[in-house]
Amino acid sequence: MKNDFIKVKVEQFNKKFTPSQIKVLAGAAVFFCLALTVTVFILWSSAYLKLSNIKPLSEEQRSSLNAFLNNTYPLQRGENLKKLPYPIVEADLDVKAGSAVLVDASNGCILFEKNADEPIPPASITKLFVMYIVFKEIEAGTLSLDETVAPPENSWTVNMPSDASLMFLGQGQIVTVRELLKGLAVASGNDAALALASKISGSTKAFVERMNYEAQALGLTRTRFVEPSGYSENNMTTARELAEFCRIYINRYPESLKDYHSAKDIRYPLQDNLPSWQRSKGDSLAVYQKNTNPLLGLMEGCDGLKTGFIYESGYNLALTAARNGVRFLSITMKGPGTGSKQGNYYRVQDGNTMMEWAFSSFADYCPWKNIAQSYTVAVPGAKGKYVNLIPAWNNTVTVPHIKGTTALEDAQNITAEVSIPRWIYGGVEQGSIHGQIQYKLGDTVLETVPLVADRKLLKAGLWGRFWGKLALLRLR
Repeated sequence: MKNDFIKVKVEQFNKKFTPSQIKVLAGAAVFFCLALTVTVFILWSSAYLKLSNIKPLSEEQRSSLNAFLNNTYPLQRGENLKKLPYPIVEADLDVKAGSAVLVDASNGCILFEKNADEPIPPASITKLFVMYIVFKEIEAGTLSLDETVAPPENSWTVNMPSDASLMFLGQGQIVTVRELLKGLAVASGNDAALALASKISGSTKAFVERMNYEAQALGLTRTRFVEPSGYSENNMTTARELAEFCRIYINRYPESLKDYHSAKDIRYPLQDNLPSWQRSKGDSLAVYQKNTNPLLGLMEGCDGLKTGFIYESGYNLALTAARNGVRFLSITMKGPGTGSKQGNYYRVQDGNTMMEWAFSSFADYCPWKNIAQSYTVAVPGAKGKYVNLIPAWNNTVTVPHIKGTTALEDAQNITAEVSIPRWIYGGVEQGSIHGQIQYKLGDTVLETVPLVADRKLLKAGLWGRFWGKLALLRLR
């Protein structure tokens, strides 16, 4: 019955249209289907051209990406010191100290070194580790700058060695964490170190354990402490590890430079610090002390960091200065000198030699201030349309002075050559390399940074890969 109905309809259609008309109608139908298919394809494949539609990474994806990149590129993404990514002629600097390191503070690249791995007592530079732990406690919310401390008996001036550096703590005094930090940074007070050790850990012994734990956590395998002030010759480190630590310290807690290490002087104890039986003396007991750093106020841009001296170490200096947005950090240990006057003379000479050479020879180029840090690429044939390519690391580039009139001018003339594919077919793995950025000064390549996929896109099924191949026609 059904077949008879269809047969009748066909006979009626044939009577209504001639064979030539039927051919025209059939051709029109085929053309319409083709046009519809092409239109649908164009509209569908156009999505691959709208690269701004990519979804942001989820927190889980971001965490996974960072973990992968940190494991794959530990030197470039970590806080360790490293060589420059291009060769340079080793500088012949007249540095009198027995051991020295000079680094670009922004990226940890070593510019100059001399006997950098020789074990040497850090002397009072040890106090930077005390300050680092204090700032960690403040950051964790377990301590505050305005919290008061009752100086323990072992920190009273009368109980300290006669040749110790002091901020002059005494029995019954009331002193804040803020004041103790200044006492460490400016007066290099051994008493301040002991008071903070007791405040944070309950005892000097427990605090020393904390210091060694923190040093190991930072990867400082040749750094070891037996007490927190630096007075003991059994505290030990190297210029390289000290430079690594100081860079971490000032980058994590940059406010320490402005608030403490660049302070020119300290007066303590003031009336508010005194016990009740001494309050009537007002500020008359205050001792005025200048910052022990001899280059503060003498060197342009100098805002830290710390001196140290015991006979076993010689005259040590952790020094930092910033100019025009560029910061360098130097460590000198086993500095020569008979007496503090001569020791400071050589500290100043060595500090000036290294810093002035650094500022005249290098400057920094900041990629994130000059070029895009994400490049979207289509991924046809995948379960997802796009991926972002990002730099595997994003450090400043230390630019040598080789062409312009100044190192800063050279840094302004850096070019970044970005190489990325027009598409990636059939899926992508998170962290896989699909391009690069080359930072160049003229024809000289200073650094090459891989561009990596920020997410994983699985390969599509057979039908999806077929349409992905067709999509390549639009992307070529």
